[in-house]
Amino acid sequence: MKFEHLFEPIQIRSLELRNRVVFPAMATNLISDGGYVTDALIDYHTARTKGGNGLNITEATSVHAPSAPRNFLNISDDKFIPGLKKFTDSIHEAGGKACVQLWQGGFVAAMGDPSAQIIVPSDMQMAPGVVIPAATIDTVRDVVKAFGDAAGRAVEAGFDTVEFHAAHGYSPHSFLSAAINKRTDEYGGSLENRARYSLECIESIRRNIPEGMPLLMRVVAQDDYLENGLTIDDIIAFAKMAGKAGVDVLDVSRGNAHSAGVKFEVPPIDLPRGFNVDNAARIRKETGMITIAVGRINDPKQADDIISAGKADMVVMGRAQIADPEFCNKARTGNEEDIVRCIACNQGCVDHYTNKAEFPHLSCLRNPAVGREKEFELIPTADPKTILIAGGGMGGMEAAITLAGRGHHPILCEKASELGGQFLQAGLAPRKAEMRDAAISRGQQTYKAGVDVRLNTEVTPRLIDEISPDAVIIATGAEPAVFDIPGIHRPNVCTSYDIFSDRIQVTGNVIVVGGGLIGLEVAEYLAERKVNVTVIEALEGIGRELGTFRKVCVMESMYCYNIASMDKTKCIEIKEGAMTVEKDGSLQDLNCDYVVIAIGSRPIDFSAIKQHCDKNNIRNYVIGDASKPRRALDAIAEAAELARKI
Repeated sequence: MKFEHLFEPIQIRSLELRNRVVFPAMATNLISDGGYVTDALIDYHTARTKGGNGLNITEATSVHAPSAPRNFLNISDDKFIPGLKKFTDSIHEAGGKACVQLWQGGFVAAMGDPSAQIIVPSDMQMAPGVVIPAATIDTVRDVVKAFGDAAGRAVEAGFDTVEFHAAHGYSPHSFLSAAINKRTDEYGGSLENRARYSLECIESIRRNIPEGMPLLMRVVAQDDYLENGLTIDDIIAFAKMAGKAGVDVLDVSRGNAHSAGVKFEVPPIDLPRGFNVDNAARIRKETGMITIAVGRINDPKQADDIISAGKADMVVMGRAQIADPEFCNKARTGNEEDIVRCIACNQGCVDHYTNKAEFPHLSCLRNPAVGREKEFELIPTADPKTILIAGGGMGGMEAAITLAGRGHHPILCEKASELGGQFLQAGLAPRKAEMRDAAISRGQQTYKAGVDVRLNTEVTPRLIDEISPDAVIIATGAEPAVFDIPGIHRPNVCTSYDIFSDRIQVTGNVIVVGGGLIGLEVAEYLAERKVNVTVIEALEGIGRELGTFRKVCVMESMYCYNIASMDKTKCIEIKEGAMTVEKDGSLQDLNCDYVVIAIGSRPIDFSAIKQHCDKNNIRNYVIGDASKPRRALDAIAEAAELARKI
């Protein structure tokens, strides 16, 4: 299948795009201090252009110097033009087209840089005793002019088009939404007045770009979780005004930084694929404007169907191309089975980005090369070796595929009857079937890469002697951690592994011990089956390791299923029909029919393998959960790095 609708060119004013796929604006942390383009950012975008993408949009790019966070891309001054020109030149040389997203961040700017000026339509309380004053008319006019000046710089820097960001709670969206804008002057009140700021920005941009250059606008389909917020009818009315002011293309997103609606901005696996497409379709139909669909579009057939059905003219495929920069080329040539698919885990693209203290830039569970494209180029080995890999989970498969791609001879041994490891089980949790699909797909790609795969084969000292490898990679994974309290061996006690694998079916009142990700997922899994669940967590708070967007979804599910939870609660003893816990210094018995232990994992014992290797001077490496139980992102990254060094 060649997906002819997806890869059909499209003409917008004087600009022709080679296909309908858009790589959207997504924050990267690949920006140098002060907002300059870096080589790493160029390499990141260029890899997706070489991979066949149609239009690359920069991440949010500040137009207004006083409100520009230092760690955001910047176009508020002529000094940024040379770096941006280098960016567009690289995109053009790779056969693509480049767009800059013109942005003024509103109150969100302060999250990136506390020294940045905050521009909001109305007084906004940021913290007790801290109120950000509403923007003055002079400030509004300054920003309007800044958008136009930035557009002129975009032309000078060689961009093919520009996008005006009027979504996600940034200042244009905040002025537009009655939930946020409480002004009583000409920029507040009616929809026409609330739209005035955005329309003036659009007109300012249009005056500073050539007639033949398209103008895109990112909008939300509606305001979620905001009382008196924008409806889709409001957006349609606003879009028609924007079209008259000079906008050519509507990039229909969803979400806002003011509420739990933020989950829609980078939608996690919990949200359905294509959840926002029907909104884009309605907006397209009622405005008659060229429209881009956004929201968990990660499959070429899904994307092709959206366009062929007339629901949108183009599709955003952002994380799909972060996970696999060759996504478009593989789909266009009919090799979609080779695509490494995004599973919306958010571990690398969002959790890494938002945890700046620990991680330098965004990454991807499926693609450890993200942000390090040059560094991670596969270099063929001049000295092919036989590498024995113990464990066929995601880390083991990543190592095997990478080694094979470099010309080594990997032998991958898995003691189970299929590849995939814990990812197969993770895919049994609520809303996570895509993880299981990813594990199965990666297994198929492992075979296709020419790896010598041996199932139902445990690596032992004897096997090592038989194969006589040059090196051994230990990727044996983890098993449930031991929880040692009185009553732990009662017949009504089991683990999350037992629940997800359906080895044990529980009924009645169930206590889940552990308020981490696994504990919450098993609690929801049981609640779906009409089991009454209480989650017990020893530390303060539940779901602490969950990223922002997934946590919103998981906690909403906890609420909807009426799942009880107790944090700062210590388990003392499991009794017949009850568990004794200590809460606030007092003991109490909680009635229960079953207890499910979900307190984490510990490495599977691999000492026999390692001792044999050390004794016989065989190089050996321990990766992933075998080293220390962590997220799959870490195991895959370790495997990818190691396999490039051997």
